[in-house]
Amino acid sequence: MKYQGSCHCGRIAFEVEGDIGEVYDCNCSMCRRRGGLLWFGPRDAFTLKTPESDVATYTFNKHVIQHHFCTHCGISPYGEGEKPNAGPMVAVNVRCLPELELAALKVTAVDGASF
Repeated sequence: MKYQGSCHCGRIAFEVEGDIGEVYDCNCSMCRRRGGLLWFGPRDAFTLKTPESDVATYTFNKHVIQHHFCTHCGISPYGEGEKPNAGPMVAVNVRCLPELELAALKVTAVDGASF
């Protein structure tokens, strides 16, 4: 299924395609503060629909994931990185996909604070 997503103000808009049934609630220092629910998929399932110039990036810890956010509204709709043994991946904050029914998702806790 294809989903349309964006930050709050719409300066970062994207499309993602995939079967989103399970998402991850991470307790790392970044995810705890931001409150996102993440779906991980292949990078080629993601299409940015707005200029890259509207996207800011933050990395921390081991600097393997590029956490992208909007410089205008501050929302972090997605991140990118390399999935071990699987290649480029995208981590979509499913809270930024308005048509996705969050209550229907299986939420799995991830102990990112220990990595």
